[in-house]
Amino acid sequence: MTPDEAADLVEAIAARQDRAAFAQLFRYWAPRIKAFLMRGGSDAEIAQEVAQEAMIRVWRKAASFDRRRASAATWIYAIARNKRIDLARRASRPAIETDDWLAVFATEEEDADKSVLAGQTYSRVKELLDDLSAEQLLVIRKAFFEDKTHSAIAHELGLPLGTVKSRIRLALSRLRERLEKDVR
Repeated sequence: MTPDEAADLVEAIAARQDRAAFAQLFRYWAPRIKAFLMRGGSDAEIAQEVAQEAMIRVWRKAASFDRRRASAATWIYAIARNKRIDLARRASRPAIETDDWLAVFATEEEDADKSVLAGQTYSRVKELLDDLSAEQLLVIRKAFFEDKTHSAIAHELGLPLGTVKSRIRLALSRLRERLEKDVR
């Protein structure tokens, strides 16, 4: 694929959400991204995941591509590199259990009043989370405690993206409503 052909395909995706152009771009670039990442030390599974996420980002951000600033190859590889960095950062963060999330914010310097208030807030938020439906609680945990994207949650749970977004929106709306009642 020539640089102009690649740029034309990205621009077709941006202009018309051209699925055929994306399929052609995906077939050409996904294996190259995977190989690029594996040469950089990633294992095959991680490289495959990053390549797929990078190509999804190419689809979503095609309108931001400008052939005057960079070639399509440079732009696509930069997306892949950034996705790999994001994944490494996420992996290096310790997982936080829902029950322990408030402890992350506590410090030894807090005075007793703040500790009591934090404990009360923690208890109330835990009650509110426990009142959510199992489906809503699951997507909230994945989105906010496991730091997963809506797309990743949809893929993992085998749900349409709209369903995941709707469950998160409804759960947050319910939490907000209940917290506002507490303040009154």
